[in-house]
Amino acid sequence: MDRAELELTILTEIGRALSSGLDLHAVFDQTMRVLADRLGMERGSMVLLDSTTGKLQIEAALGLTANEIQRGRYDVGEGITGQVVATGKSRVVADISKEIQFLNRTGARVPVPGRVTSFICVPILVESRACGALSVDKQFVDEETLNNDQRLMEIIAAFISQAIKINSIVATEREEWLEERRQLRSTLQSKYKFDNIIGSSPTMLEVFDTIAQVAVSRATVLLLGETGTGKELIAKAIHFNSNRADKPFIRMNCGALTGTLLESELFGHIKGSFTGAIRDKIGRFEAAHTGTLFLDEIGTLDTSLQVKLLRVLQEREFERVGDTRTIRVDVRIIAATNLSLQDEVAKGKFREDLFYRLNVVTINLPALRNRREDIPKLIDFFFDKFNAENGKNLNKISRELVNIFVRYPWPGNVRELENAMERAVVLSRGDTLTEDLLPTAIRAFAQQGRASIASEDLDGIVHRLADQAISEYALREGQIYDLVINQVEKALLEKALQRCGDVKIKAADFLGINRNTLNKKVKEMGIESSDLPEAGHPT
Repeated sequence: MDRAELELTILTEIGRALSSGLDLHAVFDQTMRVLADRLGMERGSMVLLDSTTGKLQIEAALGLTANEIQRGRYDVGEGITGQVVATGKSRVVADISKEIQFLNRTGARVPVPGRVTSFICVPILVESRACGALSVDKQFVDEETLNNDQRLMEIIAAFISQAIKINSIVATEREEWLEERRQLRSTLQSKYKFDNIIGSSPTMLEVFDTIAQVAVSRATVLLLGETGTGKELIAKAIHFNSNRADKPFIRMNCGALTGTLLESELFGHIKGSFTGAIRDKIGRFEAAHTGTLFLDEIGTLDTSLQVKLLRVLQEREFERVGDTRTIRVDVRIIAATNLSLQDEVAKGKFREDLFYRLNVVTINLPALRNRREDIPKLIDFFFDKFNAENGKNLNKISRELVNIFVRYPWPGNVRELENAMERAVVLSRGDTLTEDLLPTAIRAFAQQGRASIASEDLDGIVHRLADQAISEYALREGQIYDLVINQVEKALLEKALQRCGDVKIKAADFLGINRNTLNKKVKEMGIESSDLPEAGHPT
C-alpha cells in the first residue's frame, strides 16, 4: 500500500470513529489505535487546556500507564507541548534524546541503544485558538516520512478539534436544556403546591389533608369524582409534592383507546407485533419509570387489560406487545374515574382484585354544587388567570350574578365554571361581567329564577302582609314598623338557613347580604342554628 492509500485508509477509519457518536475519550482511543496499527506509533497523548486552572493535562493516552498520565501536566509555554499550545504551531523532533526542551514529564521514554525516537506534536485549534495538543512517539525513519506524518497528524488534529467543538456545543445545549427542565420542574412544583389549589370548604380541606399525607408515600391513589372536579389537578399536586417531583409525570386516558392500541400505549410494542407497528415503541409505563403514571378513566379499561394492569401493580413488571422480554419498572400509580367502581365490580365489568389493589388510598373529590362557598374565590382566580392570558381587565361582578353562580347546579363542575369564565373574559369589552357574557345554560337558569320569583306575586304578598299587620297591631301604635320588620326578617332568616342546610355563608349569599350581618342578626334574634364550620376558598 503506497503512502496516499495509507493516509486515505487512516483518515477513513478515524472519520468513522469520529462519526460513531462516542465520547471524546473513546474517539481519541480509537484514533490512537488506528495510528498505532497503521503508522507504527508507540505512544500518543492528547492534552487539553483546563480553563479553570489554566494548566494543560493529559485527557487520554495510549501506551502510557495511569501514573504516567497523572504526571503529564504542563504550564502553557512549558516544554514542547506547552509551546505548541502557546504558539498554535506544530513542533517535530527527529531525535528526542538531542532536544533539551523535550521534558519527558511522564517518564515514559526510556532510551534504547541504537534506536532513534521521534516526537510529533500538533495543536488542536478551535476557532483559531489552541485548546490542546495531539502528540505521538514513533521510530525515526527519515525526514520525508516525518514531514508526511506531521501533515497527517495536523489533519487528524483538525478532525479532533471539530469533535471537541461539537462536544462543547452539545454539552452547552444539554446544560441549557437541563436548566430549562429544572426551572420547569420548579415552576410546576410551585404551581401545584397545595395552597395554590382553590378550595377552603370543609370537604376540600379534608381532601387537602389526605393528599398531604399520601404525597410523601409511594401508595397507589384512587381519585373518585364527577367529570370536571379536578382529578388531574389533584394527581399533579400529589406528584409534584412527592419525592418523585423531579421525575416524569405521565398521563394516560384509558377511555381514549381500546384493545391492542391501548395495550400498546400502556406497555409499548415491538416492530411487527401488529398491523401498523412499523418500529419499536416504549409505553407509558416505561416512560413513567421512577415517576408517576396517572391513569384517567380507569373504569373504562378492558377486562383483558385489567389483568395485565393487575400484574404490573403486583409484580412491577410487564412485556411489550409481541415481546417475550420482561421489563421491570418503578412507577407510582394514581388512578381516577367518575364511575362507582364498586358498582362496576357488582356488574362484572371491573375485576374485584384490581379494585382492591387500586383502592389503597381513596380520595373523593366533591362536586362543585357541594362546595358552593368556594365559588366566589374560584371566580376571582379565573378572572386573574384569563385576564392575564387575554390581555383583558374584566374584574367586576354584581352580587346578583355571584348569587346566580352560587345557586347554579354546575353539572360540569369546576371545568364548566372555568369555561364560563374564560368565555366571559374573551367576549368582554369592559371591566364588568354582565349576564349576556355567560353561556346559554347559566343565562336560562338566571331567567328561570327571576320568573319563579315573579310567579309568586311578591308584590301582592307584601301588600296583604302590610294590611294584616296594620289591622292586628292597631292597638300598638308606634311599634308596628319594628314588630313587622323583625317578624318578617326572622322568618326570612330561618327559612334561608333551613334551605341552605344551616350553613351561614350559603344563607348569606342566598339572601344577598353580608355574612357578618347574618351572624349579627342570628344572635340578636336568638335563632338556633347547628351551623357547619365555615370555610374560606381555592381546586
